[in-house]
Amino acid sequence: MENNDRPDKINCEDDLNKSSYDNTGECQEFHVSNTDLTIMYIQYTSELMMPDIIKLITKDLSEPYSIYTYRYFIHNWPHLCFIATDINSKCIGAIVCKMEVRKYFDQNIMSLIQSNRGYIAMLAVDKEYRRHKIGSKLVLKAIQAMIEKKCDEIVLETETTNSAALSLYANLGFIRDKRLYRYYLNGVDAFRLKLWLK
Repeated sequence: MENNDRPDKINCEDDLNKSSYDNTGECQEFHVSNTDLTIMYIQYTSELMMPDIIKLITKDLSEPYSIYTYRYFIHNWPHLCFIATDINSKCIGAIVCKMEVRKYFDQNIMSLIQSNRGYIAMLAVDKEYRRHKIGSKLVLKAIQAMIEKKCDEIVLETETTNSAALSLYANLGFIRDKRLYRYYLNGVDAFRLKLWLK
């Protein structure tokens, strides 16, 4: 078959952004870059994915997380967690998010307001696979999932020194909302970034 030899896949779109259906009937997306790198983006479905996600994120992020932190996010919001795999099913990218309901009193209209806020907790891409827009694609998949869940905004924090992450999020429409001094355990400041969806 085109792009892979697995008989349980049936391609159903164009060459640049392919979708295929596996034998469970779920649609999974493929992206083929100009270097013929085939990447599949999958929503979290099984505890079996957890070790790969933890291994990838642990290598990439400066903050150490316990297994309980991963379980808190992934088990409560599995629909907001996506992984990217190469043609050999190796996990090469992951995004972990959550959603919360916020209530606050708006003095302008003198009323209690309820809104849904999405939060991007973790994003990592294997160093060998960077510069293929994998991180951007993962963030876009998370944004789309949050839009479907009626989120009003999405927030995240990233180190002020992480120019690659700042550029990625800026290109997707996030703005710098606040500087958080000595936010991380290593003493580095963070920017809180925000994307308004409404």
